[in-house]
Amino acid sequence: MFQSIQPAAPDAILGLTEAFKADANPDKINLAVGVYKDEQGKTPTLAAVTAAERWLLDNEPTKSYLGIDGSPGYGKATRDLLFGKDSDLVTNGQAVTFQCPGGTGALRVAGDYLANNHTGTTLWLSDPTWANHHDIFRAAGLPTQSYAYLDSATNTLDFDSMTEALSAVKPGDVVLLHGCCHNPTGVDPTTEQWQAIATLVKDKGALPLIDFAYQGFAQGVEQDAAGLHAVLDICDEVLICSSYSKNFGLYRERVGALTVVAADPSQAANVQSQIKTAVRRNYSNPPAHGALVVEHILSDASLTDQWLSELTQMRSRINGMRTNLRQALDSRGVQLNANGNGFIEQQNGMFTMSGLTKDQVAKLKAEHAIYIVGSGRINVAGITPSNLDRLCDAIAAVVA
Repeated sequence: MFQSIQPAAPDAILGLTEAFKADANPDKINLAVGVYKDEQGKTPTLAAVTAAERWLLDNEPTKSYLGIDGSPGYGKATRDLLFGKDSDLVTNGQAVTFQCPGGTGALRVAGDYLANNHTGTTLWLSDPTWANHHDIFRAAGLPTQSYAYLDSATNTLDFDSMTEALSAVKPGDVVLLHGCCHNPTGVDPTTEQWQAIATLVKDKGALPLIDFAYQGFAQGVEQDAAGLHAVLDICDEVLICSSYSKNFGLYRERVGALTVVAADPSQAANVQSQIKTAVRRNYSNPPAHGALVVEHILSDASLTDQWLSELTQMRSRINGMRTNLRQALDSRGVQLNANGNGFIEQQNGMFTMSGLTKDQVAKLKAEHAIYIVGSGRINVAGITPSNLDRLCDAIAAVVA
């Protein structure tokens, strides 16, 4: 049976990492995969994580299965982080949380739930969006459509085109919105724009799905939830897919969550029962270790403070490197759009949509061993003081 199988095309992002590893150039630079790196080019384990793991080693009482929806303490910690500890959504039963294997797992569980329970649903995604979004939801059986998002001439939000495109949304459709640090553009709506988007989605009878993978990487944990809170102020029903890969540095532990907000506790319980069915037939119940690390950190005031301090350091390094990148390009006379390079500093999170063309990206790889996604997305967190000049020299060469 296997003789007829042909090789699949490599993943648009992870395939670049495989090519990077095989590249013999000692000065190669990988700015494709979305992983935070420190100034030495390493992806660190946070000290708060190490402390929590030591505590678990001494205190974890069992390795028995978790429930289908995971640890209750982890669910509450996730809701505290999303809504604030004083929010009614933390305690009144309107919101339920599923511990999932990564943010990707949360998205797939959401897709399975929607496909199984909401016939005729179309899922709307920004153009551009994370490369894996369309495939995840199509694999779950959901058709996808795109709505305009980026003004490529200025690398800013094309809000008028976005809202015009969303006017085609039908009742029962789902609109995926990036909670902050939009991937791949780094361009986020203002609070006022969030309110307008939420009103439009509600008026259309659609369901917002917030992909919240980078909380804390834009301005801070609470500040980055402003868009989510604007949606919750207007919409009674919301799905939220969280990831702790970036803000806790738990990439390989696959720690995520799907949170359902319903109009009342009985509706939340009904949706919860259907999602339990979807999880049971998929991975049955979630892995424990990474989620228990997050739960312990967020339940210990001292570790929470330590984690927030480390998160601030990561965010500050990324924002500082944005400034350094803009200045280095300016000093070489390189302008990535007609308005200059200021957009690099205005964007949020790990990524910038650079404006580099596919041909320029291909030249960076072939001639300079610099790996960037074909769309021109650059992982700013992969730039270091030691590779900045080489990167900007290469960009100047291919742009010229």
